[in-house]
Amino acid sequence: MRVSRLSMGLVALALSACNREQPTEPATTVSATAAAVPTTAVAGPEVRVLAFGDSLFAGYGLASLEQSYPAQLEAALRQDGRNVRIINAGVSGDTTAAGRQRLAFTLDSQPQKPDVVLLELGGNDLLRGLPPEQTRANLDAMLSELGKRGITVALMGLQAPPNAGAQFQNAFDAIYPDLAKKHSATLVPFVTREVFANPKLIQADHVHPTAEGVAALVDATGDAVAGALPDPVQAAGG
Repeated sequence: MRVSRLSMGLVALALSACNREQPTEPATTVSATAAAVPTTAVAGPEVRVLAFGDSLFAGYGLASLEQSYPAQLEAALRQDGRNVRIINAGVSGDTTAAGRQRLAFTLDSQPQKPDVVLLELGGNDLLRGLPPEQTRANLDAMLSELGKRGITVALMGLQAPPNAGAQFQNAFDAIYPDLAKKHSATLVPFVTREVFANPKLIQADHVHPTAEGVAALVDATGDAVAGALPDPVQAAGG
């Protein structure tokens, strides 16, 4: 069925930043909360979150960083009363190998240690057909580095499409739950078929979500990310 084939193709592409993208410098701030009015008063000490990933974090093709996933997520969390600031360290085109190379530098460049890191990489590995064991090794190394620094991690999980082949699919799909368990990270299923199979939520490149598509991703993942954040009462010492 044509719609089914299209959906599977979109899911496969959406799991990655397009390998034709030129890498860009990571953003230094993504705050979109100036225009957002919290439905619950923001309270408690500020929680700093570093969003470390590829173009799905960098906001490729969007009008501004305020429409990116980290910015919209920050706004949603603050509307729920959470005092969260998210720093966008997304770089379009990054593989897990590239992320592994820049992780320590990115962390060392922060004015203070982040409380939580959102780790979202692997889509470009998938698009390029890189061996799953390579993706696993790179993510494992990054999670180990974050663990050594005492930083809580929310790992954004990806899945390979069935047309990648059963052996590849099984090997790739096991990476994220296995590593989340090994490193006591929160696993957040990130890319949802409902978003990436909907033409209204995808840009003309058929790869990256529109601002509305990003909002749908935030709706689908926000609660899981919130579960990785410090409890506001405990953080306040209450």
